Amino acid sequence: QEIISVTLSSVDHLKDLLEGGDDLNEKTSSNHQVLLNRISRIIDNVPGEATSETKKESGKTEEQPVKKVDTFNDPTYLIVFKPHHDLFKNGTNPLLLIDELHTLGHCKPYVRFDEIPLPQDFVPDHCYTYWQVLLSTSKTENDIKDVFIFVEDECELTIEKVSDINILVRSVITDEIAKIVSLGQNINLEMLQAMVQMLHKAEDEVDKSGTTSTNGALIKDAGISSIRVNSEKLDHLMSLVSELITTQAGLSLFSERANEPELQTIAENIEKISRQLRDNTFDICLIPIETVMVRFRRLVRDLSAGLGKEIQFVAEGTETELDKSIIEGLTEPLMHIFRNAIDHGIESIEDRLKKGKPRQGKIVLKAFYSGANVFLQVKDDGAGIDVDKIRQKAISRGFISPDARLSYKELLNLVFLPGFSTAAKVTEVSGRGVGLDVVVKKISEIRGEVEIESQLGIGTTISIKLPLTLSIIDGLLVKIDKTHFVIPLSGVDKCYEAAHESLVNTFNNIVVLDGKQVPFVNLRNEFDITENVPKLEQVIVVNYEDRKVGMTVDFVVGEYQAVLKPLGKLFKNQEVVSGATILGDGTIALVLDPSKIIMLFDRQAQIDREALLNKYK
Repeated sequence: QEIISVTLSSVDHLKDLLEGGDDLNEKTSSNHQVLLNRISRIIDNVPGEATSETKKESGKTEEQPVKKVDTFNDPTYLIVFKPHHDLFKNGTNPLLLIDELHTLGHCKPYVRFDEIPLPQDFVPDHCYTYWQVLLSTSKTENDIKDVFIFVEDECELTIEKVSDINILVRSVITDEIAKIVSLGQNINLEMLQAMVQMLHKAEDEVDKSGTTSTNGALIKDAGISSIRVNSEKLDHLMSLVSELITTQAGLSLFSERANEPELQTIAENIEKISRQLRDNTFDICLIPIETVMVRFRRLVRDLSAGLGKEIQFVAEGTETELDKSIIEGLTEPLMHIFRNAIDHGIESIEDRLKKGKPRQGKIVLKAFYSGANVFLQVKDDGAGIDVDKIRQKAISRGFISPDARLSYKELLNLVFLPGFSTAAKVTEVSGRGVGLDVVVKKISEIRGEVEIESQLGIGTTISIKLPLTLSIIDGLLVKIDKTHFVIPLSGVDKCYEAAHESLVNTFNNIVVLDGKQVPFVNLRNEFDITENVPKLEQVIVVNYEDRKVGMTVDFVVGEYQAVLKPLGKLFKNQEVVSGATILGDGTIALVLDPSKIIMLFDRQAQIDREALLNKYK
């Protein structure tokens, strides 16, 4: 423990020295001497290393490295499996045949799409794809043919031996093949055999010289597998991709209006390429959550030690990736959540032992993907939240009236109100009036949502729902009168058509869809649009928490890639619009936040219910 503590303190001290430069104040100099004394005490208490003579006397010798045995000498085959167009008619699934090849050995399939025709020539029940498969196996060529025995008359099949070794475990070759495939080129036997010869030649030169050959093109090519790029360049790349998508939307709109098949084909190809470019750029800008874990581990360790508590920190799913801008905006709210969990959540050692709990508390940070979102959960096994105490505190502070009827979840959500705190005294950690409202505010800035669950005596879980990226979203483009809106596609469940009269005359904004009662929000009323009301409206059903809620619009245009732009300071006091996007014809569409719209709708419904109850008291 002392070694770890000194190491961490030394890191902090070195940071202070680097930031301070030549200006060393009295505190820094004092810390320097204190750390030197602590390190000296640790060194004095470490027993000396045994000398080489002592080792000889004890009869112990250094262990020799165990020579590894190459177990990857199975031959490699190139298999080209080209199904006939009518393969699907007898119910054959070619993917099952590829899966069966995996059971024979080390298999690497490459699916090819270059024979897919233009849309006007496309026949849905025809098979246009084919596969080039590299298989390293100890099985014979006849064993490989047996996989395709039932479709041998319905496909073109070639099996050729590439090498007597498994080339799939040589990353130099697999990386080169991946480059060839990404360029749309076919794999052939001559190409693969040439790679194998170059590999053998390079390995022979390595064996002769004892060093890596600089003449082997493949070895040299594989030497640079990654590069470091300034984040500003990535931001600029993302900005250019966003502009490309906006321009592509304009081209698609123009091609539809021109009604030229050739132009529409070009527009579709550009749309496909822009989507691929967008996805690849997203991947480049994603970083794992693990990058900020060190800071959280340090916080839990230092704060728990300062409060006299024993707390274990567990991180799960740290390989989960998010946009770097989201990671940057996530750090501060997570730090605040951890402080609350350590100070308010986890009990003291004495209290935990009295309750029959382990003396060591536990805080778990879990990250995982769900649909188009990433979820983060911070869970502790502490005392949980006493909602009665929350209610009393809220009444005393004037947040709610004494006769307010709130559900358990609504009482829990009171902890997110500005200035709300249940701490009895002010400390460095809590009681300063800076509550969890800071968390909600910061998470909202990165288009996230926060939920809280708690069981008294068992623990508390705070869940954060985040988008993968902040710049470009897949949305549903809709219209109300002449105004365009974009609804994020990730939350859309289904669209229905309903008569305007049936929506106007409903009780309590409830409509029956597929035999189920669904509450709905009339967006015309929310945005005060009263002109040109259509006879038929569209009800877009979205998923909100554990229920489905509808939102009414005039017309659904279709799916749309929205490049999200900030609204500016004039709109900072509203919650329902998360940004804007420029459409292909230059008009502006507002990007809605369905969760905030439904939240405001529920809040107003609660106020109306309370007003009705008070009226008839």
